[in-house]
Amino acid sequence: MAALANDIELKQSDRVLIAIRQIIRAVDVQSKRLARETGLSSPQLIVLRAIDDLGEVTTRALSRHVSLSQPTVTTILDRLEAKQLVERYRSQMDRRIVHSRLTKDGKKTLDTAPPLLQEAFTDAFDALADKRRQTIVSAVSELAQMMRADDIDASPVLTTATTART
Repeated sequence: MAALANDIELKQSDRVLIAIRQIIRAVDVQSKRLARETGLSSPQLIVLRAIDDLGEVTTRALSRHVSLSQPTVTTILDRLEAKQLVERYRSQMDRRIVHSRLTKDGKKTLDTAPPLLQEAFTDAFDALADKRRQTIVSAVSELAQMMRADDIDASPVLTTATTART
């Protein structure tokens, strides 16, 4: 598609739509690769990495750390526990509190998982000058408004609908 945009004089709006489509495709390709290589969705891998970063952690703290709702994180933990990648246990101090931790298989999965698309994006974005980052945030926010998507609840997890099975 990039060749098409360069070879033919396109309206600016078409060039923007092509760029959006390229982003969607990149997310889709990465999501499918992750599912194929690890059997996990992007949100599942993000939760695994967060547990690795935070150590033994409550669902509430995990939810805040990954910017996903507690019910979503609970569903993800259910699936990760079924795959024996995490284990949950009750706190000895307060039996109402449940902690999650990685299993050996969970650690092994993390060690072999490919990087997430958003990690490369975050590194490149953070390397930009502050004024450039502000310009991009403003432009992308405006695009979301133009596409009537600015009121849609979304987390900073790049995944597609077909692979987003928490």
